[in-house]
Amino acid sequence: MLITRLHLKNWLNFKKVDVTLRERVYVIGPNASGKSNLLEVLRFLRDVARPDGGGLQKAVKDRGGITKLRSLLARRDPEVAVELDLAERADDEPKWRYSLAIRAEGKGQQRLLVSKERVESLCDGEVLLERPDKDDMGDMDRLTQTHLEQINTNRSFREVAEFFASITYLHLVPQLLKHADQLGAYRMEDDPFGRSFLERIAKTPAKTSQARLGKIEEVLKICVPNMSNLRFVRDDVTGTPHLEALYEHWRPDAGWQRENQFSDGTLRLLGVMWSLLEGDSLLLLEEPELSLNEDIVRRIPSLIWRMQRQAKYRRQVFVTTHSEALLEDKGIDPREVLRLEPTKDGTLVVGPSEEDRALIAAGYSVAEAMLPKVRPPRVDQLSLFKP
Repeated sequence: MLITRLHLKNWLNFKKVDVTLRERVYVIGPNASGKSNLLEVLRFLRDVARPDGGGLQKAVKDRGGITKLRSLLARRDPEVAVELDLAERADDEPKWRYSLAIRAEGKGQQRLLVSKERVESLCDGEVLLERPDKDDMGDMDRLTQTHLEQINTNRSFREVAEFFASITYLHLVPQLLKHADQLGAYRMEDDPFGRSFLERIAKTPAKTSQARLGKIEEVLKICVPNMSNLRFVRDDVTGTPHLEALYEHWRPDAGWQRENQFSDGTLRLLGVMWSLLEGDSLLLLEEPELSLNEDIVRRIPSLIWRMQRQAKYRRQVFVTTHSEALLEDKGIDPREVLRLEPTKDGTLVVGPSEEDRALIAAGYSVAEAMLPKVRPPRVDQLSLFKP
């Protein structure tokens, strides 16, 4: 499944958001405009949906409490709300709609309460959940939890809960992967920075992992043409997991290298491509262009697309970036781009304007048409450049 519509109210620096989404979503905007904050709402839902140590109260507490999540612009209406439509494909009619709103109780204990939770099965028009209900009003403690996080109450929409719980966030830091064994045993929950990347490969059945590495090698050769025989091995003495590849160089015999000898860019691409093949839920990528030279950055959209096509289940991918090189790819559909525009009334999230679409249709890239620092000619000036 994938998210085809996202609606937010009073979430961090966003007073109101209502956007449609595609299979790939590129989030662009100036520094401090809220690109990470937009991804954070999806990570928040993931944490709420987890039956094993997650839940609403922990998800909010881990983010500093409701006052940290609520927009500073929410003066008259303190409710924080999110609503999403889910479909099998980007152009399909939505299958599910999930809504969640939260607010402080406003008296006594100042507890965080669910002010709205609603689940609709849009295929048959049935409302499966509508809260608060009479049971909630008879026992207000019930409103400290969502039904999303409770397996005994989400049976009728378990598919939605499992989708949110399986969202993956990746911001791989190559140095942490290279030196994981020297940095102690502590691992952050979900390991978004890649320290346990090799352990994830080690836990994958050998036949599956080698098939995935073969697909990755095929695509990675576009960027690293002298690499071959990418494989997973264990150290003969310690049993430590490693990645190995054969590198051709100017000497007569090629040399084997392990992950601590790979370039940072190669490791970052490996992590992204493995994640694209690993699951079927939403994947959040934070600035995947880091550690890569511009020639390779320009290839990232096409690499993502190729890996999506090779995956058993095609994952929806959110990418935050302000890289002009990445957005130069002419294969990016303008409908895949969300532009963040800071204003005095909060950050706006907008898709391409009619002028943006006209410029892209005329041959300009998304970088030229939609990045704020690049100003191409106006549409009514394009005729001046015709022969």
